[in-house]
Amino acid sequence: MKQQSKNTIGYRTYHDQINHLIQVGVSLSGEKNIGRLLEIIVEEARKLTNADAGTLYIMSDDETKLEFAIIQNDSLNIRMGGTGGAITWPDVNLINKDGKVNKANVSAYVAVSGKTVNIADVYNVQGFNFEGTKQFDKKTGYRSKSMLVSPLRNYENDIIGVIQLLNALDPTTGEVINFSRESQEIILSLASQAGIALSNSHLIHDLESLFELFIKTIATTIDERSPYSGGHIRRVADLTMAIADKINKTQEGPFAAVKFSDDQMRELRMAAWLHDVGKITTPEYILDKKTKLQTVHDRIHEVKTRIKLIKKDYLTASKSDHQDLPVHKTTRSVHAEIKALDKEYQFLQEVNKGEEFLSDENIARIKKIAQREVCVDGELKPLLSEEEVYNLCVRRGTINEEERKLINHHVLVTHKILSGLPFPKKLRHVADYAVAHHENIDGSGYPFGLKGDEIPLQSKIIALADVFEALTADRPHRKGKILSEALEIMEFMVKDKHIDKDLYKFFIREKIYAAYAKKELTPQQIDI
Repeated sequence: MKQQSKNTIGYRTYHDQINHLIQVGVSLSGEKNIGRLLEIIVEEARKLTNADAGTLYIMSDDETKLEFAIIQNDSLNIRMGGTGGAITWPDVNLINKDGKVNKANVSAYVAVSGKTVNIADVYNVQGFNFEGTKQFDKKTGYRSKSMLVSPLRNYENDIIGVIQLLNALDPTTGEVINFSRESQEIILSLASQAGIALSNSHLIHDLESLFELFIKTIATTIDERSPYSGGHIRRVADLTMAIADKINKTQEGPFAAVKFSDDQMRELRMAAWLHDVGKITTPEYILDKKTKLQTVHDRIHEVKTRIKLIKKDYLTASKSDHQDLPVHKTTRSVHAEIKALDKEYQFLQEVNKGEEFLSDENIARIKKIAQREVCVDGELKPLLSEEEVYNLCVRRGTINEEERKLINHHVLVTHKILSGLPFPKKLRHVADYAVAHHENIDGSGYPFGLKGDEIPLQSKIIALADVFEALTADRPHRKGKILSEALEIMEFMVKDKHIDKDLYKFFIREKIYAAYAKKELTPQQIDI
């Protein structure tokens, strides 16, 4: 019987096959895409043996079945698996329902026994069940005949798959012939090379996946240190990659020529996930500082206790010092003082929240209130300590200057941590991109004061994502801003040359903010 092969390749000598096998080994070791690697294994196996068809099975993780990976048949013009599309054929079970090894299926037998099987004619063979093959032939008009089946082993000699070749063709006549002893030896060698190449590819893929998962775990742990920043790193990473993906797709504007490769996208994703890793050294009370007087606890309650003591002293003093005055005048005077103290405490409570910008007038009022005296253990002390006055007089937010420096220091810690990691060459910029996300276009940022084009585009992307997330997310001293307010603030940051103008315009033009808002913000925040 003659098969119509589209890729019939004949080798003049066994030496030619060996030379080609060496070239195949080089090709296999250089292929990083697993899907394409699997295709190459089948393609080259067929070329070396002049086979019309070939199938590659991969052992399942639980080693109970063989999963179809690649199916090729030139006569029927079939390409499935890899770049050829999905495979819908059922897996091959290695164990029957009765718990016994499936020796009737030739590929299962090879996977379990580790032996190579060379069959002259599948229609005339004992020990294997080829009913499925015969039904396929009847349906398609094909004639399956000679078959060569060999196991694929990894570097530990474990069977990780099976390669099955069908219908060896005579290079001259195109007639189906038996797979020769030389072809069997060649396939054994190829299977060994393929098994190792496939194992290496899987190992690299698994290590990369493990590395990324480990990075995400560290980032999530840092996020979870504070109930207010939980999810921050994940949201920044997601938004960073959304921006980068849009840049890859755009064909106009300043980013039309920018195309991030798969490795560059992976590098950027890791940098985004690691941009706050230095916060592992930032004290938790600073990360969670909801009020100006908060440390381990909010010390506004201590201020309230001192005011209660002052009130008690007023009431006690009024009874002994004003016995010659009418009762109603004494009571009125004391109540006025108590009322004044209550107003001062309410004022300090509001100031402590850090929600409003603090004016010079209010700072003067804080210092005046601090001069009140309270008797503690028989000793007169100011109502507010110098340190408490210093914290309460913070103009905006709840963080004082020293605490701000501690928070900013996380970038240098990030640089120290990431610079000490032996990233592979294709990820060598992870530390650079992560560290520079607080640099400003005008050079006023930190930690290195980079400006303009000195800041990598990848860092500018992380910076924009970081700012937008921070503005729209809840923080200890404020609720997340509505969308219009957040974008208005970012416009001012563009004018002040803190974030990149072109990148922000792109962010708006492509409505990236809208997609993020739909996924991450509350309905009440989405006002545009």
